[in-house]
Formats: sequence, C-alpha cells, structure tokens
Amino acid sequence: KVMIVGCDPKADATRLILHSKAQETIMHLAAEAGSVEDLELEDVLKAGYAGIKCVESGGPEPGVGCAGRGVITAINFLEEDGAYDDELDFVFYDVLGDVVC
Repeated sequence: KVMIVGCDPKADATRLILHSKAQETIMHLAAEAGSVEDLELEDVLKAGYAGIKCVESGGPEPGVGCAGRGVITAINFLEEDGAYDDELDFVFYDVLGDVVC
C-alpha cells in the first residue's frame, strides 16, 4: 500500500490521484474544529486511485506564517493517530522546496 502526504500550502499533490478533486487540508480542518486534537484520521485521509491513501498538510497563505510548522503539525498528527501502519509499503512526501523558516 502507498500513501502520499502533500506538504505544500497549495494542497495540490493528491489532486490527480483523487480524480481532480481538491482535498481539505489538515490545517484547514484543524482550524475549523478548534485544534488538531479534535480531528480523526478518517477526516483527513482519503483513498484515491488504486487505493492510494492521500493526505494534505496545508499551511498558511503565502507570505503569512511558516509553511514548515503546518508540515510538522500534520506529520505529528498522522503518526499519533496511526496513519503509518504496518500495511504501508511506501510513503511519499511532496515537499515544498523553498521553505525559509
């Protein structure tokens, strides 16, 4: 099994795998819920083409805040809630290349 973790505020890493549907990000859903602790794994992890697990970390608007913090928060949430299980063969991270913080 494969999981793709989009680590870009644009949240477009998983769009084609999810049949051109935009996915809600962990940071957006956490803001709506009040905190990341209020989220469930099922809220953020979606199955796409061929059963690929898809998740997007999200982040602040460009020029506002640090995108790296959103990535750290998202990965910690995924780890604590059991997203990285023994069934996974590969985890791919689509990482933003110009994080300056």
